Amino acid sequence: MKTFVLLAALVVAPVVHAQAVWKLATGYRAESFHTRNVQQFAAEVERAAQGALRIEVHANNSLFKLAEIPNAVQQGRAEAGETIMTSLVGDMPIAGADAVPFVVRTYADARRMWDLQRPLIEGHFAQRGLKALYAVPWPPQGLFSIAPVKSAADFKGTRMRTYNPATVRIAELLGATPVDVPMVEVNQALAAGKLDSMITSALTGVENQVWGQIKQYYGINAWFPKNIVFVNQKAFDALPPPVRQSVTQAAAEAESRGWALSESIAQESVGELQRKGIQVGRAPAELDAELKRLGERFSREWVQSVGNEANKIFIPYYFQR
Repeated sequence: MKTFVLLAALVVAPVVHAQAVWKLATGYRAESFHTRNVQQFAAEVERAAQGALRIEVHANNSLFKLAEIPNAVQQGRAEAGETIMTSLVGDMPIAGADAVPFVVRTYADARRMWDLQRPLIEGHFAQRGLKALYAVPWPPQGLFSIAPVKSAADFKGTRMRTYNPATVRIAELLGATPVDVPMVEVNQALAAGKLDSMITSALTGVENQVWGQIKQYYGINAWFPKNIVFVNQKAFDALPPPVRQSVTQAAAEAESRGWALSESIAQESVGELQRKGIQVGRAPAELDAELKRLGERFSREWVQSVGNEANKIFIPYYFQR
């Protein structure tokens, strides 16, 4: 009788899939809004998958350094990862589209850019055994200055903080002297009179408490760099179909939530700059027109350097609004 009951129980018992565990590596601090969004994504996947998949988020370069994460995921040393898209341009130049200066000026523009860029990124990822899950922008890059500016002429003879080739080029085209200063040393450089302006986000300005020497912040929205979250394609394909659907759905929700978070944090950061005594405003009309012309120049040069694939983004971006 006991044997019969045991057999009957085995027949009616539900099939339980072994739990899959993914390691997701990110180079950003646990406190970053990007990381908090990733953690919520992981929690929603586990809940929707009813425990069939658990995603362990390893923040702050604790599993792999930021620059190492794409290769680590491609090689299967981690199942998933997050990186800033501009870190991918060495292998896939098309990833740099969202960092071409003075082209994307609003969150709506940034969304339209991502809609055009995403199919191309997905194609490159597929060739490397990766699958894109979602992407979220950082708050836009604004202009901080120790004095008011009205046009490009006001930058001549001044010193602008730079941190990559694009910002060096911007400084040179505006007539400013590029000064390479890590963000953690900006306040020291300002106090020593070594900097007059810099381009970075309001959020970064708040995190580094740049009020003091800095008197002006202009919302020029120079570019909207994005982070992308991705997974090893084999790891994704190994999941049962319902679990794959849970991951895809949670990723779509994370993208939507992340864009809203980014915009909210951008507004909050600008408000905090104002509360700390910094004058906040839009770029004066003359400077705005000059920056727009710079954007057109940068985009033409970028298309020439990347090749025909870049036209699949910029032709519709400029001409199919």
